Amino acid sequence: MFEQDSDSIAEGRRQRLRFWLTAGVGAILVGVVTALVLLLMRANDNYDRSLGWQAHSLEVISQTRSLDAALARAEAALGRFAVGLQKEDGRMFQQQWGVAMQYLGLLQRNVRDNPAQAQLVAALTEELNQRGEQLGDAALSANYRQTVAAISKYNAAGHDPALNRIDKLVTQLIRDERALLAQRNRIAASDRASLNQAILMFSLLGAAAAVVAIGATFSLLRAESERRLARREQLAESDRAMELEAAVVARTAELADANEALRSEMSERETAEARLRQAQKMEAVGQLTGGIAHDFNNMLAVVVGGLELAQRWLTEAPDKAERHIRNALDGANRAADLTRRLLTFARAEPARPEMTDIDDCIQGFSELMARTIGDRIALTLDLNAAGLRCRIDRQQFENALLNLAVNARDAMEGRGSLTIRTLRDEEEESAALAVQVIDTGCGMSPEVIERVFDPFYTTKPVGQGTGLGMSQVFAFCRQSGGEVQIHSTEGEGTSVAMLLPVARAHDAADADDTATVVPATVPGHALDILVVEDDRRVLAATVDAVNELGHTAVACPDPLQAEAMVEKHGGFDLVLSDVLMPALTGPEMIARLKARWPNLSVLFVTGYAGDASELASFGDHDVLRKPFTLAALDQAIQRCGSPREGTRLAS
Repeated sequence: MFEQDSDSIAEGRRQRLRFWLTAGVGAILVGVVTALVLLLMRANDNYDRSLGWQAHSLEVISQTRSLDAALARAEAALGRFAVGLQKEDGRMFQQQWGVAMQYLGLLQRNVRDNPAQAQLVAALTEELNQRGEQLGDAALSANYRQTVAAISKYNAAGHDPALNRIDKLVTQLIRDERALLAQRNRIAASDRASLNQAILMFSLLGAAAAVVAIGATFSLLRAESERRLARREQLAESDRAMELEAAVVARTAELADANEALRSEMSERETAEARLRQAQKMEAVGQLTGGIAHDFNNMLAVVVGGLELAQRWLTEAPDKAERHIRNALDGANRAADLTRRLLTFARAEPARPEMTDIDDCIQGFSELMARTIGDRIALTLDLNAAGLRCRIDRQQFENALLNLAVNARDAMEGRGSLTIRTLRDEEEESAALAVQVIDTGCGMSPEVIERVFDPFYTTKPVGQGTGLGMSQVFAFCRQSGGEVQIHSTEGEGTSVAMLLPVARAHDAADADDTATVVPATVPGHALDILVVEDDRRVLAATVDAVNELGHTAVACPDPLQAEAMVEKHGGFDLVLSDVLMPALTGPEMIARLKARWPNLSVLFVTGYAGDASELASFGDHDVLRKPFTLAALDQAIQRCGSPREGTRLAS
């Protein structure tokens, strides 16, 4: 009985031992299995994340190349639009530019977690915004059928350094993303190896669990099933990555073919542009010579005829000779004014703005306009802007008025009514002023209105117009900060309005203060002046003019001889030099002289001084424009050459 109880107790102890041993082993196995499962899940997540980053890098590279291709197609479409003025090309440019901006937006979102790439995309965005404004300006000119301006702007955009910067930014983006892709490939390979190791350990644990307990077989089979599923997903992800890589390779080849096609198209376009420029140049020369030759011949006829008549009556009737000389001078001044209008239209003659009372200016200029349009046209002044002033070039404004009056006279065929009206803008405290020129002529068709501001475009017969009148009006308004508007109906007449900004009160006051400052009177001392001019006739006339003003002039026909003449003479109070000379330009000659004589006083004389942006080459020296009067020459000499201490050159 006691042995049975002892066996029962021992069996119970063995059972309890087996139970706790089984429970302990089971707990250990569960713990190990749990740890391995967690390790496997982590390795799988890391691998999925690596594959995701790989796909992200491939997507960024693809979007960058698509952006580059869209930009190339947009610029090619703009080139065709600028040359052919086809609206379809303009719409294609806008569409492709929009596609490029969409890819740019995708890039901005996809690289926001990468500061280096985000900085490159931000720089690319800024460059593309500036590029868009530049190309948009060319597209706007093409949209208004301004072919020359559109081609010029598009050509300037094609040579803009921003294009190289954009290419460098796109290349850098792709290069950096490829480097990042290589790094992510290495990480993916490492994660894949870790996943394989975890799967292997899990398999070994399953085999051990199968030996230890039959109950772990089901768990082992389930783990094996999960491992196979993970492997299938791994293979599927690998196939997907290979497909993406193949797509990138195919896209790269497509972009290379598109780039080659664009290069070929650019070469053809350059050839077409060269032919177009030559054709336009010949057309412009043909249109220009007819009208300009007609005007200049009329003016030269006045000059030559007046001088011949003055020569005939010089001894017998000096009064008649003086009248003919005045007529000749008037013709010469008109020829000079026509040259100045051409330079102003080409923007080679800088504007000279001054505070101008518009009503007073029109009132004073009305007599000349009345004589120009003839007695059969009634000129009416309806001036309603008394006291309002604009900061404009007065002579350009008078030329614009005269051009509009002449056009109105021709439109009315010499008979009708011409009204010049000024109106103030009451809505913004006279911030704008309108000068309207209204005629009762034949009017203009919509087709003529669309091209009325084109250079050299005219509806007048050959020899009766240059086609620069309305272009000069447009250029004057734009230079003055205003605009010009046209309203016309065929058979009823035309109204042209120049809208000019009115000077603010404090600007006008400052101008008045400046105008009231009277320059100090310069004593009329006789000066020794070196006159440098390569044209013998102009040199002789200038020397005579300087001597006529009471100064002593020394002629120098070659700028290369100026330095030797200064040394030989012992110094001059003033050097009066032409600007454009064959051997040496005026500024270059003065730079040589000033290297030895820093206190040299200089006055440049030229018939063409270039654009306002080129005035820096003259330094702080005065520039007197040809043709000039004796009074203008005297004032310029007094400003620049008054003798004082230190200005006399030493040999």
